[in-house]
Amino acid sequence: MEIAKSIQEIRAQVAALKAEGKRVAFVPTMGALHEGHLSLIKMAHKHADAIVVSIYVNPEQFGPNEDFSTYPRTTESDLALCEKEDVAVVFLPDTETMYGSGKKFFSIEIEELNTYLDGGSRPGYFQGIALVVNKLFNIVQPDVAVFGQKDYQQFRIIEQMVIEFNHDIELLMAPIGRAEDGLALSSRNVYLSEQERVVAPSLYRALSYVEQQIKNGVFQPHLLLKHQQDELEAKGFKNDYLSVYSLDTLAPVQELEKGQRYVLAGAAYLGKTRLIDNLIFEI
Repeated sequence: MEIAKSIQEIRAQVAALKAEGKRVAFVPTMGALHEGHLSLIKMAHKHADAIVVSIYVNPEQFGPNEDFSTYPRTTESDLALCEKEDVAVVFLPDTETMYGSGKKFFSIEIEELNTYLDGGSRPGYFQGIALVVNKLFNIVQPDVAVFGQKDYQQFRIIEQMVIEFNHDIELLMAPIGRAEDGLALSSRNVYLSEQERVVAPSLYRALSYVEQQIKNGVFQPHLLLKHQQDELEAKGFKNDYLSVYSLDTLAPVQELEKGQRYVLAGAAYLGKTRLIDNLIFEI
């Protein structure tokens, strides 16, 4: 496994892989790798001959009061996991490499797709993600890139960015990796106390219950969603959002229609840990 820290290095290594006729898949991460990340790498292996993983905690997607300084950084164990998963190259840039130190004259703006869900709660969050992913795509120039469904809004925004910016990259969405009790795997789960970890799967159970009721014929789920939010708050959660959204526009949907696909998504704080989860379904 090769490690690249500069743009010149990663470009040379990817070019060498492509010169050998290999199809290159890219899995961008912020490190603190867990089984959810490894499932993305495993999917990438099914669609490509060589895998590139980036590890970079992107400051542009953290708000002023968020956990950039305390975000878990486990580079040594991350590299060991990548080697075990037969990753060809790990791109390990620093912020000087990604953004330079001079004045910036350009930014990325997003309309509509970041109005609700995490975009509504975390101003600037998806602009920061779009900026760094756009940079990474231009630097690595993979044939395919893999993202997880847990961050569905992120996937949808990147999908639109690929279309509008004409990136010649195939996007794949991997299913949500879950613990045995249903909790969506996340690097931030390490923040959960032992007691909070027991309660944390309640968000997934709330989503699953609402999904089942919708499939049983509840096509106006507003009261159902409100009841589940009340149940979560009684268990110690501080709700951010819990609703049904258009899979395409990410706008909230009040009345559901047969034959349509939706994303049922929720976010809530449990102690200091922000949990997100979603289910994609068709009626």
